[in-house]
Amino acid sequence: MSRSVNSVASKARRKKILKQTKGQFGRRKNVWTVAKNAYEKGQLYAYRDRKTKKRYFRSLWIMRINAAARQYGMSYSVLIGKLNKSNIQINRKVLADLALNNPEAFKAIVQQLQ
Repeated sequence: MSRSVNSVASKARRKKILKQTKGQFGRRKNVWTVAKNAYEKGQLYAYRDRKTKKRYFRSLWIMRINAAARQYGMSYSVLIGKLNKSNIQINRKVLADLALNNPEAFKAIVQQLQ
């Protein structure tokens, strides 16, 4: 009995991976084994960094809030503590946006806490 291989599916599978690695450097774009490894590693990095991105943005918001709060003589931790104590429900993303794009509104929030 002759050996049965599905070359159509194999070629389609390879073509799909090579299409994904198009634009990469060196053999990563056109050699099947190298491209497959590069693609799989890229997918791992993409999954991992979608989570890391959230961490980076939160730390960026905290830095911005801290810089803006220090202009009014208080640190980030004091500001957040006073916000929680006075039951002002505003998240860090919005607070950082106010500090950067609308300093008057941020100043009003800080003055309300003092």
